[in-house]
Amino acid sequence: MSRVGKHPVPVPKGVTVEIAGRTLTAKGKLGQGSLTLVDEVAARVEDGKVWITPRGDSRPAQTMWGTTRSLVNNLVKGVTDGFSVNLEISGVGYRAQAQGNTLVLQLGYSHEIRYPIPAGIKITTERPTLINVQGANRQQVGQVAAEIRRLRPPEPYKGKGIKYENERILRKEGKKK
Repeated sequence: MSRVGKHPVPVPKGVTVEIAGRTLTAKGKLGQGSLTLVDEVAARVEDGKVWITPRGDSRPAQTMWGTTRSLVNNLVKGVTDGFSVNLEISGVGYRAQAQGNTLVLQLGYSHEIRYPIPAGIKITTERPTLINVQGANRQQVGQVAAEIRRLRPPEPYKGKGIKYENERILRKEGKKK
C-alpha cells in the first residue's frame, strides 16, 4: 500500500485540472502542463482534490500509484508556484550573463560559451556569479540546471566551477613539498 498515494493532491484556487481519457491537464497562472497516466492507475477530481487510485493489487499498480501521485503534485505545484534552482559560479574571471534567450558564460576557457535557453524556462543572473533557473516543469528545470553545471563542474582542489547553491564540494589536499 502506498503511503504517498493515499493522500489526495489539493488543487489551489486559480488552477483547473481536467482529465480526458488517459491525459491529465492542469492550467494555472504560470502556464499549462499535461501528464499521460499509465494504465495501472486511475485518477478522478472531486471537491478540489485529485485522487489517484491503483487498478488492482499487482506490483506495478502499487509502484505506479505513489509515483503518479507525486507527478500530479509536481504538475499542480508547477503551474501554481513554479520551480527554481540556483547555481553559483566560483573562480577568478568566471561569470554569466543572460542576453535575451541566450546565457553567455565565461568559464576560463579560451572562448565564451553560449547556452540557448529552452522554451518554458526563464534564466536570470542577479549577480555575475549567480544563475537562477525557473520554470513550471520540475524535470525540465532540473535538466537545464544540470546541463549548465556540466559545462564546468566544480573541481575538488580549489572548488572552481559551477555548483548548486546548496551543494557541498568535498575538497582534496594539494601536493605537499
